[in-house]
Formats: sequence, structure tokens, C-alpha cells
Amino acid sequence: MKYDFDLFVIGAGSGGVRTARMSASKGLKVGIAEYQALGGTCVNVGCIPKKLFVYASEYSHIFDQAEGFGWSIAKTEFNWDILRENKNKEIERLNKIYNNLLDHVGVKVIRGRASILDPHSVKVGNNVYTAKNILIATGGTPYIPEFPGSKLVVTSNEAFYLKELPRKIIIVGGGYIAVEFAGIFKGLGVETHLVYRGPLFLKGFDSDVRNKIKEEYENQGVVLHFSTDVEEVKKINSGYCVRLSTKEEIDVDLVMYATGRIPNIKDLGLESLNIKTKSNGTIIVDDYFNTSEPSIYALGDVIGRIELTPVAIAEGMALSNFFVTGMRSSVDYTNIPTAIFSQPNSASVGLTEEEAIKIHGIDLRIYKSQFRPMKATLGGGDSKVFMKLIVIHSSDVVIGCHMVGDYAGEIIQGLAVAIKAGATKQNFDSTVGIHPTAAEEFVTMRQPVD
Repeated sequence: MKYDFDLFVIGAGSGGVRTARMSASKGLKVGIAEYQALGGTCVNVGCIPKKLFVYASEYSHIFDQAEGFGWSIAKTEFNWDILRENKNKEIERLNKIYNNLLDHVGVKVIRGRASILDPHSVKVGNNVYTAKNILIATGGTPYIPEFPGSKLVVTSNEAFYLKELPRKIIIVGGGYIAVEFAGIFKGLGVETHLVYRGPLFLKGFDSDVRNKIKEEYENQGVVLHFSTDVEEVKKINSGYCVRLSTKEEIDVDLVMYATGRIPNIKDLGLESLNIKTKSNGTIIVDDYFNTSEPSIYALGDVIGRIELTPVAIAEGMALSNFFVTGMRSSVDYTNIPTAIFSQPNSASVGLTEEEAIKIHGIDLRIYKSQFRPMKATLGGGDSKVFMKLIVIHSSDVVIGCHMVGDYAGEIIQGLAVAIKAGATKQNFDSTVGIHPTAAEEFVTMRQPVD
């Protein structure tokens, strides 16, 4: 049978665009459908604008330290409108780049919401397209639970486009998005409250990292409400009144929910197909991203493995190679580095201490270091850098590396190569440090903790 396309991709985010581009560049006829801006979550309401906001909010900490280095700053003033509009211009520039990248290799971009009619047909608007293979790369969308007043709150999506910067905000959630936005708003001068139902945020990260970020945020003045739920949000003249499970009521200008994301599969047409999903809505795929329907594949956040942009891109590379060559390849999900753009930043690669103990028991050595960064000697401040290495005692292999401190993401990216290559603690010890840097501490830690 002759199809309109060799591959039809639904969703022009990081994973979908990479699969489409690489497949088309090798001669396949590819179409891609997107009803929102090109680039997906990461470019439009995720990684990129968030990092720009983090940069903006970090200036308040820099100004606080400037005087110790001889800079006299009489008055600082932040203009939210300038930041928001400059961010919008940058995102629009990236949208155009994505469009040009697809156009350059001949991918047909089709604007509109796509739904799958059958294993080889997709409908977009009033048009139906046929394809040998279909790829679902629709990502995720923020989740807000139902509660009294749930319609009054915003998510991170809306937070990037606020008309006015709130004077006081409650952020609900305990994942990295909630923590990052708490740092952003606090850095921009907003009175910030973080509400989380659990005893400590950042579940799944190393416990020392979680506690260190908690300490840093408390020192900065972020008000943390742990083991607490929101029971009701009411509109009042000055903004919103939030009633907590502790019976405390807090009046704020804005309530932002960052309580997780769910697969973006609404109206996709999966109900009429032989495509299996998990109870949380994520699409079940095999090691090669094939769904239970042989001609339909899925990757990225919508399959719920590791929801990171570089992971979706790696999955796209593996899948496009299969579409072009017929040779199947999987993705290695071990030792994937990740960063939390908290303030200060945090980054990790490998196992947490808790995970390492479950796997290796007492056959471990743990190294920790906490110190005042050199900048603070003149600039002042209570912030301290935290570093941690987890080592298998019997083999000397380093299986976990964690950091909280400025430039943590930049530093851990380099160390991730070493961890991926199977470096030992002796390899770390025999490496000469770059002085004076915080990073050199990773190659000078000698004494394990008890």
C-alpha cells in the first residue's frame, strides 16, 4: 500500500522533532503535527524559559554580595515586564529555529490537533493523512487535583506569562518544578510560601541533597509548609485566601500548583486502538518504543520513563535509526545526570545513598564535604556548598555523585562522563584538581564518613 508518509509524528517537542528531523534527513518522507508552538514543553513552558527566569532571580543574590567586592549599588529595581517580554522574544526566536530545522530536511509541518483514526491514519482538522508508521510524542501537561477553588490557581505554564509579578505567592508541590519556582519568585523579591503534603520535598533525590536545599531555602526566607495540604482557595478583594490543613489561612496574590504532570493523550484517539496504557495514562512501550499496535510508537514524557529533554532526544535518535536502517536499538537509562535549578543549584548522577544501600548493603563508602564557597569570604552570606560521592567498597567504583552549590549542573555534567565510564575512587584521587574552584573538592575528598 502507498502511504502519504513513511512516518507521521504527533507532537513537535524535543523527542518528536529529533525523530522527524533525523528520519527525514536520511530520506524518509515525514510529517509532523503540532497544535501549539513548536519546541514542546522544554522550549515554550519548561527548561528554557525556566532557566532564563532562574538567571534573572539570581541577580538579587549577586547584588547582596557585590559590596564586599567593592561595588557600591545604591538601589536596584526589578522590572517584570522587561523580563517577560524579552523571554517571549527569545522563545519566538527558538520557535522559528525549530520550524527552519524541520523545513530544511523536508519535514511537512501540519498545524492542528491530531487524532489517530486507525493504525495507519491520522486526522488533523478536516484532513486525513496515511503513514506506514505513527509516532506519539505528545509529552505531558500539568496536573491540578480537584478541590474547592481549584479553578482559581495557575500552573507553571501560566506562570511564564503573568501580567504582574505577585507580591506574595503560595506554590503547592514538592517536585523540582515547585522547588525551582520557589527559588525564582523568592529571588525576584516575592514573599514565597511552599506547601507540600509530604515531610520533605524532592522525593526520590538523595536525602542529604533534599535536606541541604531545605536548609538553603529556609536561610533565604522561603516559608516551607511540610506535611500540609491545601483545603480550599477562595477569591477575596486583595487576591486569594488559602486555607491549609493546619487550619492556617494565608492571603496571597497568586496560587501556583506544581503537583506533577500527566500524559498529554486527551482526544488522541487511543480508545479505539489496541494501545495499552498504565493506570496513570502513560503509554506502554517495549524496549524499542513500540506500542501494542505494531505500526504505532511512542517516546518522551508520554511513556513516563525518565522525563527529561535529553532522554527524549536520545530515544528519538534510537527510533529514527530503526526507521531508517531497520536495526533496533534501545536507550541505556542508567547513570543519567540531572539538575535541579534551585538556588543554589543541585545536580546528581548515579545512585542516591538510599538506592545504593538497597542494592549493595554495607559494601559502601560514603564521602561528604560541606564548605563555604570562596565568593562568600568577601561577599558574605550563609550558603555552603555540599558534595557527596558514593563508592562500592569492594570494587572502588563510584556509583553516585551529588552536589548542591553554584554551577552544580555544569560540574556534574563533566563528572557524569566519568561515572558512565566506570571511574573508581582511585581515578578521582589521582586526578589533579583545578584550583581555586569548588569542583576540585570532588578529587580531594579522602576520608569517608562513618
